[in-house]
Amino acid sequence: MPVKKMKPTSPGRRTMTVADFSDLSKKAPEKRLVRGKKQKAGRASSGRVSIRHRGGGHKRRLRDVDFRQTDKLGVNGTVAALEYDPGRTARIALVHYVDGEKRYILAPQGLKVGDTVVCNERVKVKVGNRMQLQHIPVGYKVYNLEMTIGRGGISVRSAGTSASLMGIDGDHALVQMPSGEVRKVRKECYASIGTVGNEEHSLVKIGKAGRIRWMGRRPQVLGKSMNAVDHPHGGGEGHSPIGLKRPKTPWGKPALGVKTRRPRKSSTLIIRPRIKKRRKR
Repeated sequence: MPVKKMKPTSPGRRTMTVADFSDLSKKAPEKRLVRGKKQKAGRASSGRVSIRHRGGGHKRRLRDVDFRQTDKLGVNGTVAALEYDPGRTARIALVHYVDGEKRYILAPQGLKVGDTVVCNERVKVKVGNRMQLQHIPVGYKVYNLEMTIGRGGISVRSAGTSASLMGIDGDHALVQMPSGEVRKVRKECYASIGTVGNEEHSLVKIGKAGRIRWMGRRPQVLGKSMNAVDHPHGGGEGHSPIGLKRPKTPWGKPALGVKTRRPRKSSTLIIRPRIKKRRKR
């Protein structure tokens, strides 16, 4: 899908780019597969803000996407439409199964209206088909990867991503994730053939602050721009230094350069850790 550049009629439009939706079907979403989404503005069940800088944004309707497809084993489906989903970066495909049921699935690159897709333990190696890892040829790209048997695809679902099947080792398949991590996954787990579509999503430039507000993101400011009661870096005359030996979070904990990730409970399934990107200085 190409990216469309806007005319520079204002400073905000000068660098703005938007996705070209010309390859999508011009139709309303399937009514039975759409439900409303209640806005929570970053608040947890207690009502308190658990994620800052969230709120507002355009109203969204969630599409029920089938990430399992295992209850349709051997049932052929025809792609009836390619549609936009506001809840994800990837595009979705409306599939009409021969038994009369309709479902949404993630749309891979190269999938077109009229193509046939099927899910089974072992099927033809074709873009959009879904099968167990043990029957997929080594070296093929996969997406919508299932990590636990029967749970459905929970990984490799964002636009333009794919994982590579490295081989089979006993009861496990060796899969290289988009991050570069090589890990073991049970060979009975399912995965779809291909790469997630809408690969040009990373080329889209927001352009102006208002467009981020449409997405439900609120402004962020530096801690030293706040008052002393709002942040450990706050207070002072103007845009003054933080006045601390080590930067802190709004809640007083060390920040920047401090390890915050919890140790993994078990790393026995990880063959090679993910590639760590160096932070630009």
